[in-house]
Amino acid sequence: MSDDTVVRVEEASVRYGKHLVVDRVSFQVARGSVYALLGRNGAGKSSLIRCLLGLQKPSSGRVMVFDRDVWTHRAALLARTAYVPETCDAPGQLRVRDIAAFFQAMYPTWDKQGVHERLSRFGVSDADTISSLSKGQKALFTLALALGNRPELLVLDDPTLGLDVVARNDFFSDFIGELADRGTSVILTTHDLAGVEGIADRVGILQGSRLALDQDVEPLKVERGQSLEQIFTEVTRSPGRPS
Repeated sequence: MSDDTVVRVEEASVRYGKHLVVDRVSFQVARGSVYALLGRNGAGKSSLIRCLLGLQKPSSGRVMVFDRDVWTHRAALLARTAYVPETCDAPGQLRVRDIAAFFQAMYPTWDKQGVHERLSRFGVSDADTISSLSKGQKALFTLALALGNRPELLVLDDPTLGLDVVARNDFFSDFIGELADRGTSVILTTHDLAGVEGIADRVGILQGSRLALDQDVEPLKVERGQSLEQIFTEVTRSPGRPS
């Protein structure tokens, strides 16, 4: 694996019984880049994310992160990786400072000042309870925690689901762009194609359990003369499978 490659998925397949949900998918994520993994519901995105996090072993093929097999070395790799789910599931009665203190105790290199600055920037107080935060603030709080251990790889699973336009723009433009500029690699799944179009370097589109498209975003848009949303609609409506 090249020093410039953080993630390499090699012919990965996932089966649940007789049901094949991911079929020989391969792609790479370059260091410092933002890779958008897109697909309609049931296309296999969640299964691939679980494989990337070492929570599930591919039925065949392999998933490599930092030149190591994720399933075999998941404990060591988690120290360099952070994950943001689509919803914040922390107990509503807990205060922001209590949850932050819990995470700080887990990571010797915890960036306490950085977490505090990010939360303050979006109007989240240490004294706030989780239940008092808006959807947008919960999303940003979850991201701030994920960034606390200075991850080299950030995995985002539809993090702006249900957010209004302002909160979505804050999330994408102010944070994901900043991460890429610092050299943090990002993989995200999302239904928000308009939001991701301006920040994704490369896009993979799943269709019928296969990776139907895997290309750099800007050349792809120029080549087709379409927006990312139009390309996604065209690819996922195609009845055939990629060759």
